[in-house]
Amino acid sequence: MISVCMATYKGEHYVAEQLRSILSQLGEKDEVIVSDDHSPDNTLQVIRDLNDPRVKLSLNPGERGYAKNFEHALSQANGDYIFLSDQDDVWVPGKVEKMMKALEKDALVVSDAAIVDGDLKTLIPSHFALYGVKTGFWYNFAKTRYIGACMAFRKELLKKVLPMPKNQKLCAHDYWIMLVGEAYFSVGLVEEPLLLYRRHGGNASTGGVKSTNSLAHKLQVRSYCLGHLLVRKFV
Repeated sequence: MISVCMATYKGEHYVAEQLRSILSQLGEKDEVIVSDDHSPDNTLQVIRDLNDPRVKLSLNPGERGYAKNFEHALSQANGDYIFLSDQDDVWVPGKVEKMMKALEKDALVVSDAAIVDGDLKTLIPSHFALYGVKTGFWYNFAKTRYIGACMAFRKELLKKVLPMPKNQKLCAHDYWIMLVGEAYFSVGLVEEPLLLYRRHGGNASTGGVKSTNSLAHKLQVRSYCLGHLLVRKFV
């Protein structure tokens, strides 16, 4: 069983297109867990209008913010394999099949993505080529370029990921998942763009681009996450 975990907020313009691209690749017993962060627009109604029983929609009951919103979605996942999804991208046909094949070898897999604009016009054909993406704990600890929306992993990794560190400002959900995967499991890359990664000016995350945070903040983030990661070894 596959669980796709999506966090939504003010996603009325793109979420239906994204959900259709996902649902077309899933089986009848798979599920899409959508956690909404109390969107003030028509996001919830747009999702309900799809009328697909595989979509399980709930409101984030805890701290607001996309990291905690994702954590809420992940906490409800029932599948043996978990895929992360943003609300405004589009999955390329064959994504699920190819990621599932890669998961036979590695507990966490990350695919390449084509970066596109709001109308799905290609801006950059390969995120991997642009940023020199590669596996390795220390490389990604210092400067990860993994995109959360390109991740899929086995349930065994999720058990070590949850609960996430409390301070989401110092530990984003995808950075934390990457750290757990690189530290305690095997990580593989799918060298093919399986996601149309939409950049439209209203995205909640920067999505693997170069950070503009100060050196002090970067050191604080890494110290905070590393401390939690070491403790998680015994979980």
